[in-house]
Amino acid sequence: MATPALLEVEDLNAHYDKSHILHGVSMRIASGEIVSLLGRNGSGRSTTLKTIMGLVKPTSGHVRLDGRDLAGERAFRIARAGIAYVPEEREIFANITVEENMRIGVQPARTEAPAWTVGQMYDFFPQLKQRRDTAAGMLSGGEQQMLTMCRALLGNPRVILIDEPTEGLAPKIVEVVTDMIREICRKGVSVLLVEQKLTIAMRVSARVYVMGHGEIVFEGTPDSLRGAPEVRREWLEVS
Repeated sequence: MATPALLEVEDLNAHYDKSHILHGVSMRIASGEIVSLLGRNGSGRSTTLKTIMGLVKPTSGHVRLDGRDLAGERAFRIARAGIAYVPEEREIFANITVEENMRIGVQPARTEAPAWTVGQMYDFFPQLKQRRDTAAGMLSGGEQQMLTMCRALLGNPRVILIDEPTEGLAPKIVEVVTDMIREICRKGVSVLLVEQKLTIAMRVSARVYVMGHGEIVFEGTPDSLRGAPEVRREWLEVS
């Protein structure tokens, strides 16, 4: 029997002006599950996250969080409902301190989600504690990625959407960020991860979806994707 979905995306369509970008995207994520959304650049992965988050308005379809349909809601309402978003662009506030960036993200605790504190964020990333009074714009790319993830978690989400968290990071920082994603899951938060590094996605995920041309072209476990070389060749590998 399938585990009930916490986040369910059903037949989601989205356009940029007259360009049809998402074509009936459907996926489901259970509570405390890491699911990766894979595909080549331009396949529609980031647009899927932005549409779930309300940053791109869907033209049709559903985005249900624990049965509540949020499709078409404004982003701040979706965040308040319990979905957080870590954009690829990071989007920290460069002119205020690390701690002030974190405090902006703090939201009241929810009975149905783990509560996170600034102190826990510093436990995850001691280097941020050392730089707590530093303007965020002075951080390295890896430190900015850590800060963005911390700020999203401090909203106490039930689901967190993370777009390309390891892009451009040194291998040591990649491992730190990967460990944090696992810890988020262990605490009971569901994760929808867009990740270009296939080895990382396969290592941390319970299930994977593969996108191509704005559609889901494969769904399964990492092992089933390993056993589908034709899928990897057509939709993932760089020719």
